[in-house]
Amino acid sequence: MTVRYSAPGRINLIGEHTDYNAGFALPIALPQRTFVGFAPDSSAVLSVSSALGDVRFGVDTAPGEVTGWAAYIAGVTWALRAAGISTPGGTMTITSEVEIGSGLSSSAALECAVLGALLTAADIELDRVEQARIAQRAENEYVGAPTGLLDQLASLFGAPGTAMLIDFREVTVQPVRFDPEAAGVALLLIDSRARHAHAGGEYAARRASCERAAADIGVATLREADLSALGAVTGPVDAQRARHVLTENQRVLDCVAAMGSSDFTAAGELWTASHASMRDDFEITTPHLDLVAATAVQAGALGARMTGGGFGGCVIALVPFEREIAVSGEVSRAMRGAGYPVPAITRTHAGGGAAPTSA
Repeated sequence: MTVRYSAPGRINLIGEHTDYNAGFALPIALPQRTFVGFAPDSSAVLSVSSALGDVRFGVDTAPGEVTGWAAYIAGVTWALRAAGISTPGGTMTITSEVEIGSGLSSSAALECAVLGALLTAADIELDRVEQARIAQRAENEYVGAPTGLLDQLASLFGAPGTAMLIDFREVTVQPVRFDPEAAGVALLLIDSRARHAHAGGEYAARRASCERAAADIGVATLREADLSALGAVTGPVDAQRARHVLTENQRVLDCVAAMGSSDFTAAGELWTASHASMRDDFEITTPHLDLVAATAVQAGALGARMTGGGFGGCVIALVPFEREIAVSGEVSRAMRGAGYPVPAITRTHAGGGAAPTSA
């Protein structure tokens, strides 16, 4: 019998690099999904095939044995065993609509789809927060990417027409209505075609900088600090990084309030301010992404920001219906004029979370 499971990518509406600082974020799950078919057998070997290639490894795999895209799958197997959950070997097929390196969390979609398939095959139920922790451990300790819980929680808790206010200190997920189209506003996803990789050193450097800032202030995480405490941070760069996190947390809460009253003008302004903070204080945007976001706003978007860990990927924009064609056209023209790839621009919405699939 083949178990079939899928999990979505995600967009983070606002709240970047706040997760590992015990702060707030506001993601949605995307309609695009990663699909896993798993036929368990009596072996202790997992044979995986995807468009990226084929790989085989033992279910007793250890960090360092599998690298590349397959490390996310092996990592889930390893993290489950580390949690005391044995999974069978078998044959696994992977297909995905979530483009790798696009900043839409293809890694978490893969992890959560594989995790769901393996747990279903083993007839084991785990609550979604525990599943997120297992998937995060796979990415942190097996793959070597020091990401927080945001991507996994978003993939697991997603629901149509709903954003998720995640409190990473309490590890709670609160649904927030997100239906801009009801207010005549489109959510545009602008894929810059510039790819990134979380396992790179820049992401780890940002996390280390935040940890140093928290230590200088004398708190466990930046969630416990406020802007008045930044004077205690020894390094000026560390202080900038901390300032982004502290102001971003407030922007998340302000955005939730704006969306609660369908004030997408205010939400858009918060997105634009978030992008400026990521550009100037956290320094994770690129001139390419800055041009995309600025052009979108100049052409009539209510706001625009890079989404994801940074250094490439996608920009999101809130655009009144009547400006959608103009914004898309101006962004495409500006990218061509600057010598960048023509972006892929689509209207998107909040989709459902990880779940069994029938096909």
